[in-house]
Amino acid sequence: MIISLTGLFCIILFILAIRFMATPKTANMGNYLAIISMMMAIIISFSPLPENYLWLLSAIFFGAIVGIFFGEKIKITELPQMIAILNGLGGGAATCIAMAEANIFDQSSTISLLGGIIGAITLSGSFIAFCKLQGIMKKRKIFASSAIVNICFLLIMTLAVFFIDKQSFMVDIIFCIALVWGGFMVYPVGGADMPIIISILNSFSGWATVAIGFSYSNILMITVGTIVGASGSILAYIMIKSMNKSLLKLFIQSDLLKTEDVTEKIPNEGSPKDAAFIMESAKNIIIVPGYGMAAASAQYAIKSMADILEKKYKINVKFAIHPVAGRMPGHMNVLLADAGVDYEKVFELDDINSEFSETDVVYVIGANDITNPEAKTNHDSPLYGMPVLDVGKAKVVFFVKRSLNTGYSGVDNPLFFAPNTIMLYGDAKKITEDINKILEQ
Repeated sequence: MIISLTGLFCIILFILAIRFMATPKTANMGNYLAIISMMMAIIISFSPLPENYLWLLSAIFFGAIVGIFFGEKIKITELPQMIAILNGLGGGAATCIAMAEANIFDQSSTISLLGGIIGAITLSGSFIAFCKLQGIMKKRKIFASSAIVNICFLLIMTLAVFFIDKQSFMVDIIFCIALVWGGFMVYPVGGADMPIIISILNSFSGWATVAIGFSYSNILMITVGTIVGASGSILAYIMIKSMNKSLLKLFIQSDLLKTEDVTEKIPNEGSPKDAAFIMESAKNIIIVPGYGMAAASAQYAIKSMADILEKKYKINVKFAIHPVAGRMPGHMNVLLADAGVDYEKVFELDDINSEFSETDVVYVIGANDITNPEAKTNHDSPLYGMPVLDVGKAKVVFFVKRSLNTGYSGVDNPLFFAPNTIMLYGDAKKITEDINKILEQ
């Protein structure tokens, strides 16, 4: 009875934790509630303690030490990689439980096998996502028959769940195939679509937990897994709709992109001094952060720029956030909140896109794909159909980039060569800090 009530209390805490994480003001409280509920869930999951409890306690202690170490060491700009790994570990845990069941009893239930398959796909897919986000995997060569191969994997998994004998040896083989499929499924997805992939993998880890929970009649696992799976699915759906994407095409897209030859075009190049001079005379400025801000850890310099422009020059400054800016859902929001940017000044694409035509200056930090106008005009572009920020409609657009290299999608941005665009080459943090010094003088 006590354990049941404690489990119910954990479920309530998990729900409240997610609710509090919906806004930056209460996000810390949400984290604390999640930590408390997870600790309680671990305790009741091992009550009463089994005979080999020393092994279990050692594993828990080791996992806690590893988690604390990486939690302390991880840079906020590397959170997407961390999220990808955590998704994979959740799926991997479900697969390990399913494998243990099959090998101990030499037989696996259908629901346990299904959970193990989803977990294996999550584990390998998350590992590939981590490698992409970390820059380990640079370019991708996609087989023309990737759709056919994915269909073959799906048929194999369907046969395995419903028709193949579920003895331990076969279960291990099935999980190995699922691991291969997960890697193959995520491998062709471009970096611009990584936020969607992370949401989907997060959802997969939840549904894998649900399946294992049903297998062991564990209400806590079922409930918490459903919360994770449902929230991940809803987030993925929202992002797919906001990008006007197709979930099917997301996993069969090709990297063989048609890019325009831009070698003869010469962009307008400027300096921090030029940027400061133009900004001083502006009435409205919109800052558009992208992955370049994360890579350079420039969020604090950006916050300082906004403060100087508002307090010293009385300029109206806003921030425009694209739904998939960065490498995970809410990536830019997290960085701006970390720097102390007022949440009321941060606007989503739909709320601010109409204001660019009335804006004097737009300051873009490494945001290639989410500002590319070819998403609206070029049917051959892989970005076609994705809503983008209409920064090109502003009077002056500053692009802060290290070079003219394409974004993660591999597509050239014609805005770099537009007459109202000025390129600022260099590290985003240093460029912004140089502009701030001039503005302060």
